[in-house]
Amino acid sequence: MNTTATTDIDVLRVFCAGDGRQGNALGVVRDPRCYPDEASRQALAKELGFSETVFVDDPERGIVDIYTPGTRLPFAGYPLVGAAWLLDLEVIVPPAGEVWVRGDGEFTWIEARAEWAPPRTLRQYGSAAEVDALEVPEPGEWIYAWAWQEEAAGRVRARGFPGRGDGIDEDEATGAAALLLTAELGRALNITQGRGSQLLTAPGPDGIVELGGRVRLERTFML
Repeated sequence: MNTTATTDIDVLRVFCAGDGRQGNALGVVRDPRCYPDEASRQALAKELGFSETVFVDDPERGIVDIYTPGTRLPFAGYPLVGAAWLLDLEVIVPPAGEVWVRGDGEFTWIEARAEWAPPRTLRQYGSAAEVDALEVPEPGEWIYAWAWQEEAAGRVRARGFPGRGDGIDEDEATGAAALLLTAELGRALNITQGRGSQLLTAPGPDGIVELGGRVRLERTFML
C-alpha cells in the first residue's frame, strides 16, 4: 500500500428507506491506484470496516472489485447497486460476470443470477416479531433470518448475520441473500431488513433476478 498518497473514499447508503434513512454503508474507491493488489485492498477494506468496499478499476466499463473486511467476493448485491448508481452505468462488471443496470428515478436496479451469490442459510421464522427478537448468533454460518409480514403482498421482514467474526455482526441490508430468497420463493418481494432498510426484488426469465433499492451519498473523505 502506498501510504504517502491520498485517496477519496465515497460513502454511500444503499437500500435506504423511503425517508432516505437507514441503508447499508458502502465504501467506494473510485481511483484505486494506491491499492493495486489484493493484499492492499483487503487491508483497506479491513481498516474502513464497512460491510463491503468496492474498488473501481475501470469507471467507463464498470469493472469493479469487492471486499468485506476479511475476504474478496466475486459478487455482492448492495455494492453493485451502489456502485452502479454512483457511476451512472448501464453495465457493471464484478468478477462473477456482467450485471445489467437500470434506474427508474427513485430506485437503481441490477439483474443478476442467484447462483452468483455466496452461500447463505435462509432460515424462516413464524412471525416478524420473532425475527426482531433474535440475538446475534455465534460466528459460524451466514444466516438470513426472515418471516412474512404480509405474504399476499410479498412483504418480508429479514435480518442478516454474516457469522464471519470480522466485526460485522449484523448486515443492515443484504442484496445477495435477497436474490437467493427470491429465487427460492419464485416471486417478487418487498423486504424490510435491519433497522428499516428496503430491498425490492423480482424474478425474471432464465434464472435472472432483479434487485433494486434507493441509494444516497452520505459523505466523501480523503484517506
